[in-house]
Amino acid sequence: MDKNNTDTLLPEACASKIFELSDSKFTPDVAAELWPKILRHKWLVSEKLGRDIGLRTACIDLLENMDLAHKEFMAYRQPDLLAEMGAQTADREIWDTIADSQPPKQLVERRIILPLTEEKLARKHGVVPPKTIIFFGPPGTGKTHFVKAIAGVLSWWYIEIAPSMLMADGADKLGLNLRNVMEKARQLEEAVIFIDEFEEIAASRDMATRIDKSITNEFLKQVPLLKNQGNKILLVCATNYIRQLDTALLRPGRFDCIIPVGGLDDEGRKTILRHYLSRLNTGDINIDQITVLTDRFTPADIEYMFQKVAQLAFELEYTGKQDYKVTTETFIEVVAQITPSLTDEIIEEFRQDSATYSRA
Repeated sequence: MDKNNTDTLLPEACASKIFELSDSKFTPDVAAELWPKILRHKWLVSEKLGRDIGLRTACIDLLENMDLAHKEFMAYRQPDLLAEMGAQTADREIWDTIADSQPPKQLVERRIILPLTEEKLARKHGVVPPKTIIFFGPPGTGKTHFVKAIAGVLSWWYIEIAPSMLMADGADKLGLNLRNVMEKARQLEEAVIFIDEFEEIAASRDMATRIDKSITNEFLKQVPLLKNQGNKILLVCATNYIRQLDTALLRPGRFDCIIPVGGLDDEGRKTILRHYLSRLNTGDINIDQITVLTDRFTPADIEYMFQKVAQLAFELEYTGKQDYKVTTETFIEVVAQITPSLTDEIIEEFRQDSATYSRA
């Protein structure tokens, strides 16, 4: 029978066909779900054996080995799914660039990393590892960096989904694209799925348009489906504007953890400064002085500062025709040209949001 004539059978026809092939009876609804799996199994086993195994053999083999057949197909599909979703590996060392004194790191390690890496101990004490997380905080505070660090320390795939990717086919297709992406995500084995600028696809429905409401509704449907999967998938969403998110998403039961990521303390800035200083041609450096100079700097500000320092050093050596070493004075000159991202108003708003929305 031609596949083109078999993959669109009506439920009653599916039930009849499965009975004809295997003498097994199923209700039309169950048969309709089984039929594409039988066709898929026939294709996969035929590919592995290099010959057509026939529908009857495929049907009987699938019904007798349902769980094994599903695992085999998922293993076969993993490379294609990972490529389709733009999966990347994350460096384990990213975790070390975050200072131990930064509160989110301690919380992430205790609440997320340990339950996922110490599975037996977690099961023994009834600890359920989180599967859905929101990071919130001012722009540039390192939310994306944290997500990559988690993927790196877990040795899981890192997959970033930007709202612009979901909107590629127009706003009307955003809900459909979101559903397709989440369906693919549920088929993966070990992955950190990251959605940045979360407020763009999960904004409050109170003042939303029809399309925006449908997108938020779709996400509300997808989160429980992802959480109910038995695989190791961690969905992490980040937003600069947590107040804009729909309140239904912020209730317990949707996201397991809602974690604030704010400004850096002195030790946090020193950790990042040391990381970037190791890449420069340095002379006399007073890291304590630079730490003070960079008060109110976000990790993004610090990265930008080092880009400017590196470019300045490059140009000075090129024009001076002699070795140029970056010193504290170089940083004093560059820092004077940069406005810190964090202000009193932003810090106070973040403090209020942390008190209102944080949940771990």
